[in-house]
Parts: sequence; structure tokens; C-alpha cells
Amino acid sequence: MAEDPSRQTVSAVLDRAAASYIDAEALVDGEVRLTHTQLRPAVRDAARALAGMGVRRGDRVALCAPNSARWVVAALGVLDAGGVLVPINTRFTATETLDVVRRSNARVLIVEGSFLGRDRLAELQALSSDLPPAVRLPAEWGAADVALPVVDADQLCDVMYTSGTTGRSKGAMSAHRQSLGVARAWASCAELTSADRYLIVNPFFHTFGYKAGILACLLTGATIVPQPVFDVVETMRLVERERITVLPGPPTIYQALLDHPDRASFDLSSLRIAVTGAAVVPVALIERMRAELVPTVLTAYGLTEAVVATMCRPSDPPSVVAHTCGVPMADFELRLGERDEVLLRGPNVMLGYLDDPEATAAAVDADGWLHTGDVGRIDEHGYLSITDRLKDMYICGGFNVYPAEVEQALARLPGVAESAVVGTADARLGEVGVAHVVTSPGSSLSADEVIAFCRERLANYKVPRAVEFHPALPRNAMGKVLKTQLREENA
Repeated sequence: MAEDPSRQTVSAVLDRAAASYIDAEALVDGEVRLTHTQLRPAVRDAARALAGMGVRRGDRVALCAPNSARWVVAALGVLDAGGVLVPINTRFTATETLDVVRRSNARVLIVEGSFLGRDRLAELQALSSDLPPAVRLPAEWGAADVALPVVDADQLCDVMYTSGTTGRSKGAMSAHRQSLGVARAWASCAELTSADRYLIVNPFFHTFGYKAGILACLLTGATIVPQPVFDVVETMRLVERERITVLPGPPTIYQALLDHPDRASFDLSSLRIAVTGAAVVPVALIERMRAELVPTVLTAYGLTEAVVATMCRPSDPPSVVAHTCGVPMADFELRLGERDEVLLRGPNVMLGYLDDPEATAAAVDADGWLHTGDVGRIDEHGYLSITDRLKDMYICGGFNVYPAEVEQALARLPGVAESAVVGTADARLGEVGVAHVVTSPGSSLSADEVIAFCRERLANYKVPRAVEFHPALPRNAMGKVLKTQLREENA
């Protein structure tokens, strides 16, 4: 049965959590420990303070800060005040940040006082004299006697800007019912409950940290434990001290945990579930996670415009989890289009890109199908596997090469910690592969050994013609490899 639309707002969820979970911990961040009954008035104070600054129903409020309890209270305060949350990527330069503030027409800008060794507000003020009213993210919001508007399920909830790795970032819009709909579906698939303690390493400015993180916890009563920047030792300390049960994130964080020489000195036994996803999640990594780190590992697939669209279930056998990213969730329909592009349709596809009808029309066709740009396959049971990005595929000697397949093979080579394969121009074959490899500590792999390993396992046209070794691969804030940068290096 569909939920009453009047209950599909973040304000209503906060009210229910305060009434249902009462003295259970809602938010833990160092010395800050808030129960659900303490979180609700803290959010209401933030909402009234923002309303006192002129924020009205439908106004956009930009928030640029690392993960923290203060981020959670401020963001929920924006929504409780009837505003529209615009989280900004903390990795953006000041120029990129200013661009989002302007294009979103933010009524108010909330900025962390100092992070990543810089004062972002001072940088923005140096760039522009016409910033909207700005406030440094406070520890506490001064209460104001201001009436707050009633929010409805179809009201715009947030504008999530894409990473901008393949062009200018675009703001994907979602209503309250949509943001909560995908969060609820994620929580259901992960079997999240009020007994869980959720370490959120994924950035709050990303849908994984905000919707599959904060909102999923509010819906279920799970405890939110933010970590501002991934640090492998601090993560292990938090897992041990806070008895963390849920640890989602990109594949790189699990690789770092598994490979850390001091892992055995920390008690990580409280972990019950990990959820990961990317264009490529090495099967070997999934197998090792289950054997050495956490009993339940799930893979999922999503993107800013749809948040999380498919996900495995805890009851799925390891082989399914290792080779697929699950079946549709959150009422999504799934099919493959031309060149096996993954297409999605359903009530939780974004409303569109903010003030960009042309880009919206290019992404969502007349029949409502979102064109993801990802290449995949669907098995006889409806499980999706992502094979690559359309833009990452290259053609060698007339044959399509999907780098993900090559990277999966390289993950089996002892000494390879991670890899990324890209195509580069070749006078004879059109394009050939270049493998960018990060070796494990103490490994002394050579390019010849890497290529020979691939020749034993892959068709000739799939075998990289060159290997480049790196101390680390370039990545965006969510851990995705910046293949555009690697291709530029090989151009």
C-alpha cells in the first residue's frame, strides 16, 4: 500500500523518528551525541534561524561543508524551513563553487568556517562581491520565533549537482517523495533497523551519503556516525569504538581496510553489512571482503539522476553479489537500449536538471526513460551487470573493448592493487588499450608480466599494448577513477 503523501516529507519523517525512537542515539560525531528527541528541536531551531534570514518555501539554500553533525542539522533545517537543499561538492574549486551558487540562485549560502586547509567563504568573497547572505556553519543555531510553512510531498526537496567530470555540472532535482522513496528502498534492501550504527564515509554532498545515508537512517532509526574524510586508521577506530554495523562506500575504502598492516589490532567484528558499487567492482575484492571483513556484502548501481536504481539483497548467493549489482528497486523499470545502454524509468527518476531543459531532454526521452550512459547486461533473473560506460568503450581492430572486462582480469593478478584501462589512438588498429596500474606494497611487477598475464586470459584485441604504473589513480570525491584524465595523459 502506498504511503500517505502527507507523510512523505522530511519534516514528517523527523517527527515520526522523535516519537518512535525517543532516547535512541540519532547522531554521533565525537563529543556530540544527540538522541532523536534532541535532534528534532535542534533541526527546528536551524529551520527558524534560516526563516529569520529570509528563507521562504521553495528558496534554495547552498551548503558547502564536510560531513559532520552540524551538516546534518543544517541540511535538515533547510528542508524543515521549506527550503530546497543544494549540497556543494567540497572538492570543487572556489570558482566551481561560485558557479553552483549562482546557477542555483541560492537565497542563502552556508559554509564551513575552514576545511581542507582553506577558508572557502573568504575565497568566494574575494571572487565575488554579490554573494547571497552567507553564514559560517554554526555549532548551534539561535532560536527565532518564526512560523514555518507546511511542506508537501511534491515540493522540490533538493538539487544535487553532478560531479562535472565530463562537462559542466548539472543540478538534478528531486521532490521530497522521491528523495525519501529511494532512501526507504535502500534501507529495505540493506535491512536497516534501529539497532544499526551507520558510519557514513560517503560525502554528504553526494546522494549516497545524503539520501542512502542520512535519510535512510532517519527512516529506520539507525544511528548516523559521520566521518569527514576517509582515513583508514580513523575508520577502524570508529568501527571499534562506536560498534559500527553498516559501512557502505566505494571499493577503494575496503581495499585500504583489507590491506592495512594494523587491521588485526582493531576489533571490527561489529560490522554486519557493506554496500558498494561502481562501473567496476572486482570480483576478487568482493570475495576477500566476505572472507576477511564483513559477512554480508551487497553491490548496487545508481547515479545522481536516479540515486540507487538496482541493488542485491542479503539473501542473494555470493556469486550473484560478485557478478551483478542486483535487481531494480524503488519502483524503477529497467531495460537496455541501443549499444546495450542502461535505461531507467519510474517515479523516482529526477524531475529534470535545474534551469536546463535542453540537457533534461537529452537525458530523459519522451517516454520517460533516463539514458544513463552506462553499458550493461541483464540476466534471465533480471539482475543487472554494468560492463562499462559508453564513453569508456574503445574499438581495437574493429572489435569493441570494454575496459571493465580487462580490469576484472587484472584484479586476479597478484601484485595489482587496482587498475584502470583506457583506449588511446593507434595508427594501425584505430585504438589500443593502456593499463594504468597501482601495485600492492612490496610488489615489483613489470609491464611485460602484466601483458603476459592478460594474454593468457583475454582475446588478443583486449590485451593492453602498454602499461603505466602509478602510486595512485586519479579519482573524484566518490572514488570513481577519472578516466578522462588518464586518456589525456595518453593522448
